[in-house]
Amino acid sequence: MAVPEAVGGGHRSSVTAPAIAPVASLVRLRSPRPPHPLRLTQTPQQAWSRPRRYLQAGRQREPLRPPPEVLAALGSLRFPNVYPDPTNRALREALAERENVDAANLLVGCGADELIDLLLRCVLEPGDVVVDCPPTFTMYAFDADVSAGTTIAVPRNPDDFSLDLDRTVEAIRRHRAKVIFLTSPNNPDGSLLPDDHLAALLREDVLVVLDEAYSEFSGVPSKVGWVARHENLVVLRTFSKSAALAGLRVGWGAFPSRLIEYLWRAKQPYNVGVASETAALAALSNPTYLEDVRNKLVAERERMRAALSERHGAWLTPYPSAANFVLCGVDSAVISPVDLQRRLAEEHGVMVRHYAKPLMESYVRVSVGRPDQTDRLMAALEAIVPGGGK
Repeated sequence: MAVPEAVGGGHRSSVTAPAIAPVASLVRLRSPRPPHPLRLTQTPQQAWSRPRRYLQAGRQREPLRPPPEVLAALGSLRFPNVYPDPTNRALREALAERENVDAANLLVGCGADELIDLLLRCVLEPGDVVVDCPPTFTMYAFDADVSAGTTIAVPRNPDDFSLDLDRTVEAIRRHRAKVIFLTSPNNPDGSLLPDDHLAALLREDVLVVLDEAYSEFSGVPSKVGWVARHENLVVLRTFSKSAALAGLRVGWGAFPSRLIEYLWRAKQPYNVGVASETAALAALSNPTYLEDVRNKLVAERERMRAALSERHGAWLTPYPSAANFVLCGVDSAVISPVDLQRRLAEEHGVMVRHYAKPLMESYVRVSVGRPDQTDRLMAALEAIVPGGGK
């Protein structure tokens, strides 16, 4: 790039400025795709702003409202002009009391996504190996790339999306992996990681990061309490799903003592805003409401899965799920998953998730909603494939 430079005598010449380029680990990243690449009559932003017309069954957003204490607390928010507490002490202490763990091992972030990014920036050197087990949450591999890590993929068993433990352990040892990410329940299929599988991986020389974003819907106790007994275990949680605070971005994690000191050094000081922490504390104040919402969604999940199987099982295969969504295999001989997603959106205003990537081309994922939303989905499927495809 030529830059004019003034020189003596009023004459000007050109010098070449150094090129400004991103680091190599960013050059290879792909640009993010929009979540719903459909030709709709409205933009996605307009569709999201009109929930009565469009049923958003493609993302794991909470269909019910947060506890009433949340809206009350936000409506009477004091001191929005004051910077938030950089340690999030009140929220960490409330979480520690609920989970019966030491607050010194807890860290709060702008969603669990921020904590994934922070963790990898603190532990990865360029070229360090991160083991990923697809299909799963794509941000693990993304953030590993951003931090100049090398991702080794160990695909899950194709019949039930369970973890291939033997191959995973082999990959950890062969590549001397530094980190492995696991999700339980897994996204996008909702399968659980057995305790004995987790215990086996914790015996390896690797940092195990267990993402429990959907754990409230599983009926399985969280592994947050395991962190005190395992120096190579990190457990991540979020308020986005069970507390319906996805728009306020509040995640948290339990980290081993030897590691959390360095995360504090690298963490941005005001990463969680006053409104977000206030909302999270308000949500924790009403555990009865949160439990009631959880129970309703779990019951509706099972009703929806049963209805999908009974009424559309000839061409849809709904998988068992311990999360707030159901993954469905689609018989392409009846209709392609892409066409199913498009027609549901364009003809019926129902948005489901299709993954245009390896291992997932034949599937759609449907988020659990209210009973009336399930009924609307079933009616739309019947209109597209009459008679359940029989």
